[in-house]
Formats: sequence, structure tokens, C-alpha cells
Amino acid sequence: MDATTRRLVAEELLTAYRTGVPVEPPTEKFPDMTVQDAYAVQLLQVERWRADGARVKGHKVGLSSAAMQRQLGVDQPDYGHLMDSMFLLEGTPIPAGRFLQPKVEPEVAFVLRAPLAGPGVTVAEAAAAVDFVLPALEIIDSRVRDWRIALPDTIADNASSGGVVLGGRPVRLEELDLRLVGCVLQRNGEVAATGAGGAVLGSPLNALVWLANTVGPLGVVLEAGHVVLPGSVTPAIEVRPGQTVTASFGCGLGKVTAVFADAEGER
Repeated sequence: MDATTRRLVAEELLTAYRTGVPVEPPTEKFPDMTVQDAYAVQLLQVERWRADGARVKGHKVGLSSAAMQRQLGVDQPDYGHLMDSMFLLEGTPIPAGRFLQPKVEPEVAFVLRAPLAGPGVTVAEAAAAVDFVLPALEIIDSRVRDWRIALPDTIADNASSGGVVLGGRPVRLEELDLRLVGCVLQRNGEVAATGAGGAVLGSPLNALVWLANTVGPLGVVLEAGHVVLPGSVTPAIEVRPGQTVTASFGCGLGKVTAVFADAEGER
């Protein structure tokens, strides 16, 4: 893809944000679109958001579990940017019209106390850079109609990012074995999915290493204070207005809840 075509795809996705109308998969219109093209399209959107005053507050790793790769039909992880506007307060109703076609994933969120710059970051260095972890719910969303996405489609769409709800109880990394942290995901009080941290590349910490070493050669540093979402420990579940989703994590990590307002804005 040339630069003009990349800008065209970026503008179509930005328009979907503004209008709430999904677009057809970019790879259907441009079948030669590569992963490199897709990341360039993602960055064009990030540049637009930053020009409009938004700030990057972290990154997400997507498709880092076998369950999510099977669910969306892809075979490798990807990453996206977390902007300040994506962070939502736990317990505050999320407006029904904020997202196009949302799904929810439970994750163990890292908050960094020191920057990480790849390549060459080791697990030990990644662990040393983590200040604390929080239970989190990521709201993934797609500007691509009906989630008909190939890997370049979701990458171009900022790794299908939507929103983030963080729990309020920080836990030090040394207090947890992230591989063994179990999770029960409930929707309106009924169990919708279960999983454990080991589903995320063997450990969520491995996803942090992958991210640092993947974005490092591009000149991107994971900054102190930023949030990193390493990937979902269960398959994503669909959510509709008026529903409440809670992720309960084991090993003392605690729980986090997202409340979706109904169509009239009531809780």
C-alpha cells in the first residue's frame, strides 16, 4: 500500500468512530494490505488523536491467548495504543452508545514504575519495571462490520481497542504467581467464562516482554506510569446495554466491575 491508500483507510476508520457506522473490512478492499501497512494506518489515527489533544496512556497486547486467536481466526499477537479517553471509572455507568459492537475481556493490568525499551528486554527486566498490577476489564470494539477481521484489519483498527476499566486495589507483582491467577467472568451474575493467567503466552509477564521488544525497534518506549494490558485470560464475551460484567481474580488480586447503562442512560 502506498501512503495515500494508508491515509484513506485511516480516514475511513476515523469516520466510523465519529458516525458510529462500521466499515467493511479494509483487507476486502485492499487485499495486499500487510501487517506493516496496518500498523502504519494505526499510527495515522494515533497521530490524529494526539493532534486533537489526546494522550497515550499505555498499550495493549491483543490476541495473546490461544482462545482469542481461535475466536478471531488469527495466529499471532498484536498491539494497540491506550488513549486517555479510553479509561473508564469502575462503577460509573458506561453510556450505551459509546461503542459500536463491544465485547469484554478480563485482564491483569501492569502499571510501570520504570520505562521499558526493547529490543533485548528480558523477563527479569520486565518484572523489575512493574510497579503494581490491577484487575482489569478491557472493552474491545471493532469499527469493522460484524467483526469480520483478518489480522491486518484489527491492527489497523488500533487492535480493536475500545475502553478499559481498572480495579481499585493495587497488588505488588511479587505477591502473585501470574501463571496461576484464575478468573471467573460473570455477566449479570451468571458465569460467562473462566480462565487463568497461564493462557496469556504462558504468563502475562511474557506478553509485556513481547510488547517491549516488538515496539522497541520502532522507537517506542513503554513509559513509567503507563498501563499495559497483556491480553485476555478468557475468550471475549459480548455485552449489551443494561448489563453488568464482573471479573473475579484469585490469588488476592480481587475483582473489577463494568456497568453498562441501558439505552435510556439508566443504570
